[in-house]
Amino acid sequence: MKPFILAAASLVVCSAALAAAEPLVSGPQVGKKIPGPFLPLHITGPDAGDHVCLVCKNGANPVAMIFARNASAPLTTLIKKIDAATAAHQDVEMGSFVVFLTDSASLPKAVKEMADREGVKQTILAEDAPAGPPAYHVAPDAAVTVVLYNHHKVAANYAFREGELTDRAIDAILADLPKILAKE
Repeated sequence: MKPFILAAASLVVCSAALAAAEPLVSGPQVGKKIPGPFLPLHITGPDAGDHVCLVCKNGANPVAMIFARNASAPLTTLIKKIDAATAAHQDVEMGSFVVFLTDSASLPKAVKEMADREGVKQTILAEDAPAGPPAYHVAPDAAVTVVLYNHHKVAANYAFREGELTDRAIDAILADLPKILAKE
């Protein structure tokens, strides 16, 4: 009887470890086209307070698009670095935006304060419903989804569960920016 219980317990532990190790799939995938327009509420930028399509505004330009569930220190670091890259690549009209997927009444104010405090100028911060735009298939367990695209075609995709966005992950995202900055 005891060997059976140990075997069953081992199976449960191994199954849980495998499930946790499975890659998270969230958002449009590499090689696919961006699904199209959606209308998040802008928190920052020239359209603050309005529902405006950021995919439409950026057109065929290179874009760093981020979906996030909550504000965090690692996300702030990523936003600041993407903002700096966006400013540095105005020659190719790079755009960037972060859409917070939330129904929190307090998050927009906190996000605006973070943008002001950290000097985020180029990256538009917006909010949308917790599920995100339906055609974008943002995974419910994805705390952060990063999609790098150009000419509406995805060149890189990263998805992170809560606590997985690290300095190393941020460096990997930034290392992929040349994929969208190169002339096609």
